[in-house]
Amino acid sequence: MRILVTGASGFIGFHLARRLLHEGHEVLGIDERNAYYDPALKEARESLLKKEFPSYRLLRFGVEEESRLEEAFREFRPEVVYHLAAQAGVRHSIEDPGSYVRSNLLGMYSVLERCRSHPVRALVYASSSSVYGLNSKVPYSVRDKTDRPVSLYAATKKAGEEMAYSYSRLYGIPMRGVRFFTVYGSWGRPDMAYFSFTEKILRGEPIVLFNEGRMERDFTHVGDVVEGLLRMGEKEVLPDEDGTPHWIYNLGNSHPVPLLEFVRTLEGVLGREAKILFAPMQKGDVMRTFADMEETERDFLFSPRTPLREGLQEFYSWYREWRGL
Repeated sequence: MRILVTGASGFIGFHLARRLLHEGHEVLGIDERNAYYDPALKEARESLLKKEFPSYRLLRFGVEEESRLEEAFREFRPEVVYHLAAQAGVRHSIEDPGSYVRSNLLGMYSVLERCRSHPVRALVYASSSSVYGLNSKVPYSVRDKTDRPVSLYAATKKAGEEMAYSYSRLYGIPMRGVRFFTVYGSWGRPDMAYFSFTEKILRGEPIVLFNEGRMERDFTHVGDVVEGLLRMGEKEVLPDEDGTPHWIYNLGNSHPVPLLEFVRTLEGVLGREAKILFAPMQKGDVMRTFADMEETERDFLFSPRTPLREGLQEFYSWYREWRGL
């Protein structure tokens, strides 16, 4: 198939594009390559894809640039669209809210408009477990309320879901929204805890655990995430009970890990002991993430299976090569 991947040089987008290319699909990537984290990492991802697949095409612009996105849709005529481009990072949204409005809201609108003008078999778009906000009930179910976001990042992701539903309802665009839970693995983002903790532990620098380390995260390996995304893009999107071809799914490991336990596991993988500093809870953080995978398992016969230690070993193997250790 002809498949468009926005955010194709990002963490999840890179892994997804690589898997799609391995399976013989024609892939067009779009990524603006902003400076939120070291651009060299995105450059290396792009170079690897071009080396492995010389026919792979990448366009470098932000999806909120409507005229350029329109031209890409008109020329490429995608059958399936994976919309993963977004400004990431909960804490950064407190410091620079404007970039989230531009990338996550205007970007979502731009993609939806193109899918309205150029019908596709499926639009699979990235949401986030952060939309669950202050919900105290766990595990988080897609049937739970998501009306109390604690960061602008979460608010833009929730708004994206609402925009998607309305477009699907009005124009019949088949869509699936995916709420990711703490994705980790090789080629990851340096601002994520597992990545920054690894660097600091190896340098002998202290790491900071907020809320005295009393938080839990549903760590989900990127390989499992890509497998779930593939299945969601391949299967026909049927209307829901109200006749709207729009569904929301969780994609998480369904096994929340306390941060202290996570650090101990990472220490075992690195063969180094961490120096830990404890700090109060930060704005925008939540105590626990925990995915209810009932709908994902029912509709796609799939749930993540990578154990945390195995996933961290895969990451560290890549990290050693990346840093030349």
